Parts: sequence; structure tokens; C-alpha cells
Amino acid sequence: MFIVDALLAFANWFWGIPLLLLCGAGGLVIGAYLGFPWFRHFGYVMRQTFGKMFGKSSGEGNVNAFAAATSALASAIGASNIVGVPVAIALGGPGAVFWIEIMALIGFGTKFVEVTAGLAYRHKNEEGEYVGGPYYYCRQIGEEGSALRKIGAFFGSFYAFMLMIELVPSLAAQAASATQQGVAIGVPQIAIAIVVAIITAITVIGGAKRVAGVTEKLVPIMAIVYLIGAIIVIFVNIKNVPEAIASIFRYAFTGRAAFGGFAGATVGATLRWGLARGLYSNEAGFGTTCASHASASVDHPVRQASWGVFEVFVDTIVVCTMTALVILTSGVWTESGLETGALAQAAYNSVFGSFGLYFVAICVFLFVLSTMLACAFYGMKQAEFLFGVKFSKVWVWIYIAACIVGGMGIDLGVLYSLTDAFLGLIIIPNVVCLLLLLPKIKTMVNEYYNTPGKYYLADVENKKK
Repeated sequence: MFIVDALLAFANWFWGIPLLLLCGAGGLVIGAYLGFPWFRHFGYVMRQTFGKMFGKSSGEGNVNAFAAATSALASAIGASNIVGVPVAIALGGPGAVFWIEIMALIGFGTKFVEVTAGLAYRHKNEEGEYVGGPYYYCRQIGEEGSALRKIGAFFGSFYAFMLMIELVPSLAAQAASATQQGVAIGVPQIAIAIVVAIITAITVIGGAKRVAGVTEKLVPIMAIVYLIGAIIVIFVNIKNVPEAIASIFRYAFTGRAAFGGFAGATVGATLRWGLARGLYSNEAGFGTTCASHASASVDHPVRQASWGVFEVFVDTIVVCTMTALVILTSGVWTESGLETGALAQAAYNSVFGSFGLYFVAICVFLFVLSTMLACAFYGMKQAEFLFGVKFSKVWVWIYIAACIVGGMGIDLGVLYSLTDAFLGLIIIPNVVCLLLLLPKIKTMVNEYYNTPGKYYLADVENKKK
């Protein structure tokens, strides 16, 4: 089909140098303009997030800051962390992991600005829920009545529409990832797809509070369980860790020649798959997770931005890195006859035996479930912005159908490429508008970090006491 072929061609082109220039250079511009507060105050960011996971938050909002962050993290931590990272290694070599990590470090700043803008320009809908995201903050560029403001309004509507459509193949891809794992342990594809679809429908229709209530409990448990399993696999293969880490840096700029079951990868493939999976993993530059963060009860937009940094750190620096080390230290990525989507299972199977198949299948199911809850919620918010609350509650059933169709067996590579193509179309207006909003964001950052007796300075003083 011509349209599908055109989208695949666009994805293969965009997720290389164009993406590096837009998100890589754009993220560096954001950091340089704001002075990299997420690095300069990294200890503070960790204390405000890891140190206050279960604390109460103050300010206007529908849910506490941690619940909002876990809703956002539910979207970021998905099958891509277990399946997408091995795909990047299989198609781009170990060097792809380097670019995954680079995109995370750059993504700290992009996510910081996205969350700040999402909170600063959020609105209350007719049901009393706070809503926010690029479809709102894109409309704030330029002065009132200016041509730039009109361009921003168009960008916001374009973003909302394209994301609303993009989430269809994205949810199908998540379902396909889950069912691939289920087949290995004898569970019918359609059964897994239907269960995930039903749970998603029940949760998402309940709104932001129900989504936050579920993800607040689900995300920490599934992340801890998966990381414990990863640590065990890495410990068993501890002698291979130095070479695995060395190969990540060695092949980041040189590509990797074919050997064993690995078909080889050029530098271009290494860059393309590393950037794509790194960005897709933590969603910095997508603007998607703003829909969750916008519901947080906080006293200042920049305070919630710390949770945005936390989100990227946990998703990519922690979870994706652990997955990469599991694949590289176990050596399964070089074995012949393994599908890319089955690499994680093979790695855990090499240590846990047949239990490894069940472990990965359960983890993928939980990761996919959390992602579907968040993504379907995001899609509803795009539809709500464009066509109203009533339409959004009808549109969500399109996502439920996509979960079932994707779970019945669709080529994962094609779904990922289609998802990449649509994501490219929303990343462009989002990052452009973030760059144009930087002067306003800088004012907020200065207010948060430099106001005597309030926010950051008050937190520092309280810590001393």
C-alpha cells in the first residue's frame, strides 16, 4: 500500500540524522539556554523524587505528584524496555545502546521543559480534571493575536490529531509484543490481547484518578520484579560485563561486522536504532506524558519537572541499561535462529531454565498493560481537546480494538516503523514549540530556584534544619 510504504520510508529517513539534529541538538540548546539545572541540582532532583515517593504534595491538581509521575512512567516503561532494546541490539549492534543512553541524558532537559510547560499552561475540563500537553502549550508561543500564535494553535491541533492516530499502531505494537511472549509459554495470542483490552477499557474510562490509582501500585512492583531478575542474570554472567560495556562504546561509532547469528550493522543502523529506541523508550520530545503530569497537585510547574527527570532516569538509565546488559552478557543476541522479539526470553531462559520464559512473559504483560493504560488515556485527551469529552469516550474503543487486532499477530517490525513515522510527525511541532517557549520557561525556572523563602531555597533551608 502506497501510504504505508511512504510512512515506512519517512520513518527510516527521519530516525537518523534529522532526528539527531532536532531532538539531539534541540535538547542541547534547551540545556544550554536554561543552564542544565537538572544536572547542577541532580542531588536535589533525586531527593525530591526518590526521597519523596510516598509523601504528600500540595497545590492544585487531581492526584499527588508521585501518582502523576507513575502514570507517566507507565507509558514510558513498556514492552520497548524488554523487547525494543534487544531489537535495537539485534539490528544495530551493541553500539546502539550507547545512543540509547545519550538520548536519555539529552532527554532530561527536553522532558524537564515539557513537564514545566504542561503544568504552566494546563486547563480544567468540564469534568473538573486538569488537562495539559503540547496541544495547549503550543498555543502559547508568540504574542496574543500574532502570526506566530496562530502557527502555534495549528501546531497544537496538528499534534493532537497525529498523536490520536499514532496511538493506534502504537497500542497494536504493544499488544503484539505481549502476545509474542505468551505464545512461548502456550497461552493463545487472542486470550492475552482480550484480557489486556478489557483491563485497559475498565481503567481508562474511569479517568485520570483511576489511571493514577492503578499505575501508582503497578509500576513500582513491576519495575522492581523485573530489575531483580535482570540483576540475577547479570550476576551469573558477571565475567562478561566488562566486555559487554566495552562493546557498547567500541561499536557506537564503527558499527559491527557480522558474526555468529548477528547479521552485522553499519554505523547508520547503529545510530538509527539506538536513537529511535532510546527516544521511544523515555518519550522525551514526544510531549505525551504531559497529560499525566498535568493532573499533579504541586505548588509550582518546575517542581513537577523533577519527576520528569526521574521518569527518564528510571526508564532508560536504569531499566533499559539493565535489559541491554542482560542481552549482551548472556550472548543470546549472536545466536542463529532467534527472533528479535524472543531475545529477552532466551537470555532469562539461559539462567532460569523454563521459568525464564514465564518470568519474561509476565513482566512483558505487566509492562504492556501499564503502557496501554497510559497511552489510551493520552489518546482520549487528544480526542477531548479536538472534539470534546463525549467523543473521547467513544474514540477510546478504537484503541481497545487496536489492542485486540495487534495481539492476533502482526509483524512487529512494521508496527514499530509505522509508530516511528507518526511519532516523527508529532515530535517536529512539539520540539519547535518548546524551543520557542524557552524564554517563558526560563522565567519559571529562575522563579523556582531563586525566590527567597520559597520552592528550591525553602527546600534547601528545611534540609539544613
